[in-house]
Amino acid sequence: MATQSFLKRRWKLILNILTLIALAGLVYAIRDQLVDTLRNLKNVNLWILALIVPIEALNYHAQTKLYQQLFAIVGNKLSYGFLYRAALELNFVNHIFPSGGVSGISYFGLRLKDGRTITASKATLVQVMKIVLAVISFEVLIVAGVFFLAIVGKSNNLIMMLAASLSTILVVGTIVFAYIIGTKRRINEFFTALTRLLNMFIHIVRPNNPETISIAKAKHAFDDLHENYILFRSHYKELRWPLWWAFITNVTEIAALYVVFAAFGEFVNVGAVILAYAVANFAGFVSVLPGGVGVFEVLMTAALVAGGVPASLSIPVIVMYRVVNTLIQVPPGYYFYHKTLKSTGKAT
Repeated sequence: MATQSFLKRRWKLILNILTLIALAGLVYAIRDQLVDTLRNLKNVNLWILALIVPIEALNYHAQTKLYQQLFAIVGNKLSYGFLYRAALELNFVNHIFPSGGVSGISYFGLRLKDGRTITASKATLVQVMKIVLAVISFEVLIVAGVFFLAIVGKSNNLIMMLAASLSTILVVGTIVFAYIIGTKRRINEFFTALTRLLNMFIHIVRPNNPETISIAKAKHAFDDLHENYILFRSHYKELRWPLWWAFITNVTEIAALYVVFAAFGEFVNVGAVILAYAVANFAGFVSVLPGGVGVFEVLMTAALVAGGVPASLSIPVIVMYRVVNTLIQVPPGYYFYHKTLKSTGKAT
């Protein structure tokens, strides 16, 4: 009892400490990359590299507009500034707490709910819809990537296999998600089974708590999730602009990576960059390290080499991109995350 009382009183302090430890872990994980980046600065055009800042600002603008329009569809008008800040916080959470994006989805649900018109499940569905639209829009970029590689004769069997595999996984995953969430019966059966499975694993660590996650409360959240999905489906024509902004978020991420190649004085085939980015980000979902460190770099290098970009160029460019992107996005994300935690007490 004393331990539980302490945790209730000091949970924000504990969470702050854990966040700082995770942040320190991220810095430690990329320590070699930081050193390599400093060594490579002499070979880089810093004026061109600085273009990453406005490109990433545009990326967050697109994310914010995407959120605004998705929330508008389900009947909530949220301010641009509030959602821009939330997008920065979400990126920080996804960088620091490695869980294939699950931590970010959970945080977004807690961050946006207001106890009245925005429920946690509604905010969660908005975040999931954002991911779905990003996946759909990326299909277009994958096709464009293969086309650009084919123009210069780099569309080999390996590249075609990568593109086909990614496209198939993305399409099938989207269809399965839509199928599960399409009826109350399916969504309740699937997520209730998932909740029971999670409780079973948690019970191993907490034997005195056979149902840590309340199945009754979970079912209520699943019903809310389904109802909001039906609302999205009935307003599918209004998803055109959100889909456009999802496309812009993908384009700006690829543009940020391409800018680093340009800063090194190399203008490589954009098709190779598109496919490499797709492969690395997909693999990052299963990484157990902060920000997908290690997995991201290795797979992106392999995909770039398959697309005709030499490893001697790919490695320093990827390292530079990862470090600069982290330095640009994580500090403001941490600032707003900490400010939110301090003022409202909402956390992951």
